[in-house]
Amino acid sequence: MTVKVNPPYRTVITLQDLEFGGTQRYAVHLLKHLNRDLFNVELWVLRGGEDMLPMAQSSGAPVKYLSRNSWVSPRALWNFFWKLKGQKPDVLYTMTAVPNIWGRIFAAATTDSTVIASWRRTQEQQFESLLWRLTDRLICNANASKAHVVKRHDVDPKRVAVVPNGVDASYFTPDSSCRDPKPTVVFIGRLVRQKDPFTLIEAFRLLRKLVADARLIMIGHGYLDAKIQQKVAASGLAEHIEVVPGAKDVRPFLRRGWLFTLTSISEGFPNVIIEAMSCGLPIVATSVGGVPEIIEHGVNGLLVQPRSPELLAQSMAQLLLDDETRNLMGRRAREIAIERFPVEHMVRMTEEIILAAISEKRS
Repeated sequence: MTVKVNPPYRTVITLQDLEFGGTQRYAVHLLKHLNRDLFNVELWVLRGGEDMLPMAQSSGAPVKYLSRNSWVSPRALWNFFWKLKGQKPDVLYTMTAVPNIWGRIFAAATTDSTVIASWRRTQEQQFESLLWRLTDRLICNANASKAHVVKRHDVDPKRVAVVPNGVDASYFTPDSSCRDPKPTVVFIGRLVRQKDPFTLIEAFRLLRKLVADARLIMIGHGYLDAKIQQKVAASGLAEHIEVVPGAKDVRPFLRRGWLFTLTSISEGFPNVIIEAMSCGLPIVATSVGGVPEIIEHGVNGLLVQPRSPELLAQSMAQLLLDDETRNLMGRRAREIAIERFPVEHMVRMTEEIILAAISEKRS
């Protein structure tokens, strides 16, 4: 067996890319904060994408690209296989779809590593019914995700752990002096169908009938970029909608907002919601996946059904027009982010799960 008896354990985290995303931010938090007396950690990336590379490098942990292509090429997978075979890490933690699939297959063929995999959504993407048996622990970021993967894929629940995302509340801080003078809604997310940005644009069109001077800031990029631009232009509201193609630091945009919204049709436990909460914003979001584990309706935000632009518009208007309720929810949102979702707690829970998996594999 290649797993060492004593720490620090050589730990490799793998990602498909370092583009903006909640999983990528979780990986960067681990790079920065894992106890170096227990884990000698590095990051392997299977393809290009450098949005979060500076943050990853600031951790001091090695960051190694196995390919700089725009997609995960056969060469990247070849490099992944041989790197695992040659270096045989004590712990392999696979994140995002392609590493979750191929990392577990390659590890089973080449190493005795303790294998940790991630499941951070409720949508199908990584052949879990087949691959969970190659996994010492599966880490979900929401109870809803665990319930789904256990029921849908018949995964042994003893192998599944839940680690809610964490936020650095000293980094994501409120600043009321930056708030836009006009009622402003902020959305941050990949422009992909899962996030349902088209419902957001339609809801904003309806919102303008209720709050005439409302504005919308959309930060993100994805394969729907061009269609979003077309939709915004066709709406006749282009002068009231600001589309920002991704930003390394989203805090200035969050601080401009009066509220934050997320319109996803499926989710795990979205990082961006607790970051917005930490900046003192109330949330209007769809009640999907792990979102109800973060938002208590009427306390730190409002929940609506997915694909419901009318309900979304009404909920946003309710908060934009009621300063007292909006400010109270914003204050409570930050309190909940600090109390329930500190990044330090997330990292310590992850450490405990990995150490337990190592101990079990060694026994």
